[in-house]
Amino acid sequence: MTGRAWAITLLALCGLSATACGGTAAGSAADREQRPVTASMKTVSAEPASSPARAATAGTPSAAARALDGKVIVLDPGHNGGNYRHPEVINKKVNVLTQWKPCDTTGTATNDGYSEAAFTWDVTRRMVKLLEAEGATVKLTRDGNSGVGPCITQRAAIGNKAHADAAISIHADGAPASGHGFHVIMPKKINGPVDPVVARSKRLGLALRAAYHQGTGMPYSSYIGKNALDFRNDLGGLNLSTVPKVFIETGNMRNASDAAKLKDPRFRQRLAASLVKGLQDYLS
Repeated sequence: MTGRAWAITLLALCGLSATACGGTAAGSAADREQRPVTASMKTVSAEPASSPARAATAGTPSAAARALDGKVIVLDPGHNGGNYRHPEVINKKVNVLTQWKPCDTTGTATNDGYSEAAFTWDVTRRMVKLLEAEGATVKLTRDGNSGVGPCITQRAAIGNKAHADAAISIHADGAPASGHGFHVIMPKKINGPVDPVVARSKRLGLALRAAYHQGTGMPYSSYIGKNALDFRNDLGGLNLSTVPKVFIETGNMRNASDAAKLKDPRFRQRLAASLVKGLQDYLS
């Protein structure tokens, strides 16, 4: 083999495998997706684009394949920052099939005034970035934290219209200060539109519970549900959903320990990452 031919062959091997040339294996798919491409990272290959070797690997998953490519996820950040200014809107009753309830509510807040609406919006924004980085199409039930609503019926309709693969309504509770921990709220059958997705919603809820508990260390709720699970038939966002959907009460804002965590931006980032992990586990 001539010196020129040997050099071309060596370059081709380096392009196919970093470890073949003494390098280290690449990082995770997510790491590679976020890593900028530099001249030193470009693959050098002597093969033309239409070569048999390239054709043979065309149908295999690429190293940069993302976990949620093609998935549609709806995030429903609870309440809205302007709700308290418009009681005439949010107090209007809407039909959730099992009863009539207010269009929306103001939500709760920590003792020092950090509102649930601001918290859920912050977590949602963090989740959007992580989900889109994994290839998901993300749709939101509200586009900021200064508006009003939408009504709980509209929130369910947004997920239905999107034909979401999964939907999650993000909240923090306003329970008595002695209670702590998180819980997931899942739908019951009501002889209504949610019935066909009750089983899938439960699988979604279990995946989120496991990922959230492991990723944040937040304990199971001490004041409601069993093992951080609560099944309800009075929530319009669940009753009217035709796609798998759950609520998560990420902690109790009236409890000092929970509130300290929920106010911490670093914890909110872990919280967001944990919920994304739960969605990935469910959708895989």
